[in-house]
Amino acid sequence: MLAAVQSPVVSSLLPVVLLIAAGYFAGRRRWVGVGSIKDLSNLIFMLLAPALLFRAMSSVHVEQLSFRPVAAYFIAAFVIVAGTIAWRGFNRTAVVLALANTFSNTVMIGVALIGLAYGPEGMVVLLTLISLHSVVLLTTATVLLELAVAREHTANGGKAHRSMAHTVALAVRNAILHPVPLPIIAGLLFAQTGLAIPEFIDRPLLLLGQAFSPVALVMVGITLALTPVGLHLRGAMTQALVKNLVHPALTLLFGWMLGVTGLPLTVMVIAAALPIGANVFLFSQRYRTAEDLVTASVVVSTLLALVTLTAVVGLANRL
Repeated sequence: MLAAVQSPVVSSLLPVVLLIAAGYFAGRRRWVGVGSIKDLSNLIFMLLAPALLFRAMSSVHVEQLSFRPVAAYFIAAFVIVAGTIAWRGFNRTAVVLALANTFSNTVMIGVALIGLAYGPEGMVVLLTLISLHSVVLLTTATVLLELAVAREHTANGGKAHRSMAHTVALAVRNAILHPVPLPIIAGLLFAQTGLAIPEFIDRPLLLLGQAFSPVALVMVGITLALTPVGLHLRGAMTQALVKNLVHPALTLLFGWMLGVTGLPLTVMVIAAALPIGANVFLFSQRYRTAEDLVTASVVVSTLLALVTLTAVVGLANRL
């Protein structure tokens, strides 16, 4: 029993599982109500995450970054997006579900897991992905959704109301001016100056960043406790299996094809195996499609990740 707990896989995931369980318990006890979820989410994304991400990237130089591992992740994601749309047809629901199949919870769970398991070296690889994750996937989803809406509007006898150039520009702006990519870009730009963060600023940033992982993981547990899966279990399980298993399998395949090995490949495969990220909620709500299914899919994907992530981390550590 003790040997099992001391294994690299279990020891890296056990703190994540226990923090999520603590949040689930707090949610079930109603220590945190439904009305407080948005406030906690804002605290995490608007304060704790930017402090962690800016400080992590403030000493990283561009020449240290490798984009081939990230390319493997995105090629796998685009193959899944294309396959989902081909299967379900080109419509708003298909695009939102394609996003759910490919958009990982890289911040709330990924940062905590990779930081605990692989330290600063693994974090640099993950943050390279995070710096592009929202920009690439959310911009692509926005453009596809706007095209689907325009197609529906035209089919109903309406006229196109927004140019594609305007749609793309708006999507790129919204993806960059976001509390996750923006501090990463700012930190990376600061690193190129060769300056060091003054101690009186660095210390608060360190403390805020250290609070991120436990608070974020507890928040995941609270959300799980307060979110009903409803009647969408079968569809949610399909979505979760694609996200948690198919995405990392394809990332591994394309990583090998691109010659990616070692820690970069390990981190990308684990990132692809992370459960569905919360931003998919926002897209389903904004475009009023598959809201219940997406909610159930995030819950099932996160619960299933307790098993699938253990398996993927174990495999990835052998790469």
